[in-house]
Amino acid sequence: MAGTNEIETAIKETVRNLLAAKKVDLVIGYEEGSLPLRTRPCFLRSADETDRLVWNSFCANNLAVYLPPFFQKKVRPPRMEEPPPKIGLVAKGCDARSALGLLKENQVPRECLTIIAVPCAGMADPVRVVQALDGKRPAACTEGADGMLEVRVGSAEKKKLQREKVLLQACADCFYPLAEGAEVTIPGEPRAPAERKYDKVTELEGKSSADKWQRFTGELSRCIRCNACRQACPNCYCKLCFADQTKPRWIGAGDDLSDVLLYHLLRAYHQAGRCVGCDACVRACPMEIDLRLLNQKLAKEVETLFGYVPGLSAEAPLPLCTFEQEDSQSFMTEPE
Repeated sequence: MAGTNEIETAIKETVRNLLAAKKVDLVIGYEEGSLPLRTRPCFLRSADETDRLVWNSFCANNLAVYLPPFFQKKVRPPRMEEPPPKIGLVAKGCDARSALGLLKENQVPRECLTIIAVPCAGMADPVRVVQALDGKRPAACTEGADGMLEVRVGSAEKKKLQREKVLLQACADCFYPLAEGAEVTIPGEPRAPAERKYDKVTELEGKSSADKWQRFTGELSRCIRCNACRQACPNCYCKLCFADQTKPRWIGAGDDLSDVLLYHLLRAYHQAGRCVGCDACVRACPMEIDLRLLNQKLAKEVETLFGYVPGLSAEAPLPLCTFEQEDSQSFMTEPE
């Protein structure tokens, strides 16, 4: 497998060539963050800026979330209409699947997007890294092709960690690490798909209705309605969210438990057939609410009922936007 240094070099060269040849007007990628074990999105418009790009085990953000605003119609006179930008997106498997979903929902014009597929070996979880360091705060981190992270604590102390043991849960559970439908592919081997699928959902399904209700109400009762999950999600692109509507008002604006539950349940249903399991919502939550069980439950139902996995095919119709006579109706006629 190519090491992160080789992949980073290849990304920089690819982006430099795309910008220099004016095949794209803008590239969205990753650059060093202001804190150790963090990267942040960067937006490059010139080939001279490509040295800012990085690729390492902490490029976790789903960059597809930044695409829709570039193509939303602005209120301006027709004579001032500007052509939409051509954007290059540095994409892991989950980023590319989210981007493909936006293409299928006509939020991004296909001719305006160039996906740069990067072989993803899984992203490390900074929280798990700190836990592995017994709570010590890391100062820097380097990594090699052998899957080891060398973390420096303070000025001298160093500790090696196996990346596989500090992966983000979304990466450990990932079944589709390869970016599909990309115009450009960076050489390298992606992470092998996870061995088991929907294990936690199946375990929850075996519990009683009372236990399920207690599990979800206990988890969601911590919600402060900050909307961070909504803002981090590439599929939450509505200009006016149902939770913010006042005519009619669907739910209250406070953190009353009934409003919190309705917000999360409705939002989860909106993600059915669209959520790619990137866990951007989970990472964004300041209250550390685990939303993946709810998301994965609906993903499992859509895959079981309609044989559809979001972001794998540009041709497959969206399951909840189409109807076939053979579609199962058991979820309506024979609910649990």
